[in-house]
Amino acid sequence: MTILLKNGKLIDYKTNTNEQYDILIENDKVKQIAKDITTNADRTIDCTNLYIIPGMIDIHCHLREPGFEYKETIETGSASAVAGGFTTICPMPNTKPTPDSTIILQQIIDEAKRVNLCNVLPYASVSKGEKGEELVNFEELKKAGAIAFSDDGMPVVNSKMMREAIIEADRLGTYVASHCEEKSVAQGAINAGKVAEELGVEGVLPEAEEIMAAREIVISETNNVRAHICHISTKTTKNMVRDAKKRGVKITCETCPHYFTFTVDEVKKTGTNAKMNPPLREEKDRQAIIEGLKEGTIDCIITDHAPHSEEEKQRELSKAPNGIIGFETALSAEIMNLVDPGHIDYLDLVRLTSYTPAKLIKIDRGTIEEGKIADITIFNPNEEYVYTKERIVSKAKNSPFIGKTLKGKVKYTIVSGRIVYEEE
Repeated sequence: MTILLKNGKLIDYKTNTNEQYDILIENDKVKQIAKDITTNADRTIDCTNLYIIPGMIDIHCHLREPGFEYKETIETGSASAVAGGFTTICPMPNTKPTPDSTIILQQIIDEAKRVNLCNVLPYASVSKGEKGEELVNFEELKKAGAIAFSDDGMPVVNSKMMREAIIEADRLGTYVASHCEEKSVAQGAINAGKVAEELGVEGVLPEAEEIMAAREIVISETNNVRAHICHISTKTTKNMVRDAKKRGVKITCETCPHYFTFTVDEVKKTGTNAKMNPPLREEKDRQAIIEGLKEGTIDCIITDHAPHSEEEKQRELSKAPNGIIGFETALSAEIMNLVDPGHIDYLDLVRLTSYTPAKLIKIDRGTIEEGKIADITIFNPNEEYVYTKERIVSKAKNSPFIGKTLKGKVKYTIVSGRIVYEEE
């Protein structure tokens, strides 16, 4: 199978490319990149006015299978991912049962292969059952296909155990992704402050994230090992990571589109569809996250795609589960809140969504070059659309973006030379 992409703007961070090219794909690889390719192909796509970037990589999401298939499945989640331009996704292990054994991990890998839409590279848990009492067999799970380790959703409270986990993962050439939440100051529904008081709900203190983030930085620095901080949301966390990196600490981190798009005020507009953990913060925090992406403190953008049923999200604010879906709105949020205002350019966007994520999980992706696997996202950066419930591909509909006019539309997603998503 050959596919010829004609007249598209190729944007690639690794090769510092940002101009019009034709791209010939043969089987699963990029065969040729040139100004004018006249070779006959099985499929020719006119990419005039479209941007072509390396397939987007989400190193932190939730597919809910096994155990919570009423929220999402590997199949529906993968379909949502490719509709959003993602070619590789890394689901977190807070399933039931959790992938703390090779048997459960293999079931997830096998189902993803059966679905065969995008690359699904699962995390294994840090502790058995995510209970924080006994570490899993890191070596065995990594050999079985775990991309990294996390108890996401459940902080590893025991610092001695977390230290051992981070050191062991680093020894194996991978990492622990830490859900930073100090439970003693984390009780609450939304960010502590005026909005929480106004709505009459308990507020989550920002220190809940910051105290645990400081711990992971200490472990990383003291032992000269890599640790990774999940979904950072506060100015203080960003500043701590920035300062640690300046000292040469091997700390990495991520953030989500909602933390540079919204503030806690969004809860007053969209209710539980704006409730997540960590919660939406204040404007100073939103600006700090943008600054962290600009300056390189924050390594990559992830979605934290967290599907829930409508029944669950219709509960009162204090009782509804945390999390929003994110695959299908990530690119638009990035264009509208980072690129269009001039905070970053499209080369930086590729760095944050493709190139660096591939480096973090050590896969040969994140670039479009001759001879490389053809994982490619094609989108119209200027097309506007209203994001409605009806157009959502995910099984879940919990998003604060519903009803909003978004800009930037994925047209095609190509995984290993196959068109796995094409806008109808």
